Amino acid sequence: MSTPLSLPPQRRAFLVTGSLLLVALAALLYAGMTGSIAVAVAEVPAALGQLFEGRPQSLAASLLELRAGRALVAFATGSALVPAGVLMQALLRNPLADPYILGISAGASVGALAAMLLMCAMATVEMAAVGGAIAVSMLLYALARHDLRGGAGAAGGTSTLLLTGVIISSLCVALITLMLSIAPESRLRSMVFWMIGDVAGAPVRALPWIVLAGALLFALRNARGMNVMALHAESAVTLGVQVGSLRRSLFLVSGILTASAVTSAGSIGFVGLIVPHACRFAFGPDHRVLVPAAALAGGSFLVLCDTLARTVVAPQQLPVGAVTAIIGAPIFLYQLHRLRRG
Repeated sequence: MSTPLSLPPQRRAFLVTGSLLLVALAALLYAGMTGSIAVAVAEVPAALGQLFEGRPQSLAASLLELRAGRALVAFATGSALVPAGVLMQALLRNPLADPYILGISAGASVGALAAMLLMCAMATVEMAAVGGAIAVSMLLYALARHDLRGGAGAAGGTSTLLLTGVIISSLCVALITLMLSIAPESRLRSMVFWMIGDVAGAPVRALPWIVLAGALLFALRNARGMNVMALHAESAVTLGVQVGSLRRSLFLVSGILTASAVTSAGSIGFVGLIVPHACRFAFGPDHRVLVPAAALAGGSFLVLCDTLARTVVAPQQLPVGAVTAIIGAPIFLYQLHRLRRG
């Protein structure tokens, strides 16, 4: 009997993507049905029909409509974080790299928390988060442009980029701690929830989906180059890969995905770390399969985590970032142990 890893690439991509698409639809449907007031399976077809017609009349249809927005935000956020992790791991050639490792998320947090501290409107908070992420990205590029240009050859190190990101992230964390220490009590709870990561109250917007679609298109078009750079780093240039251009593009696109996710839901940890590694273990390292699989798996994972966050101690709701950390930390330790043994 053939396994997914033994199938031809195109057929394997179709099989994996199709299966994970069904899982994603099931996760979204489960999120809509689950809550303080559950929606019975028998009521779902009629409720969905009312929603498609634009006239939710029953309680089941109203509950599905209410929960659908939050589930879609969670799915878009997870679907951005996990491909960002895949691209970051391809850039740094480290299967345990994280989309937050370069400090772009921390920069977005500084901008958003500064706007919250000044009691700005939510639209201003989102713009400040994007501005913070862009500022950190530009600073990183200016300080580590030699690495991103591939000046050391195809196997040129990314140590400067990595260390610069860690230092900038530490600086941003210090600024965040300072702002939290001087924040008034009336703003502190919302600031802490945003720092931990939460999708409650986040609006459904088209921009994160547009960013996600563009990033996935880029990743699929450059999947061969990422495969070559991962497997033959020493000779990637001689094999026709524009290493410097690809590194800059990976840095830019992963940064945009991270900024989009953080702007929508705050800093949600471990999703972009454990899911890419799990997908690579399950479906192989071929980025033609890995990228779409990671997007669908990441979205489904965060939808289920958010459903757990709002139901485990209902009616009180937990920040989804705390749930992903509780689930992700032991999984990461297990993956690290397996990696070291391998």
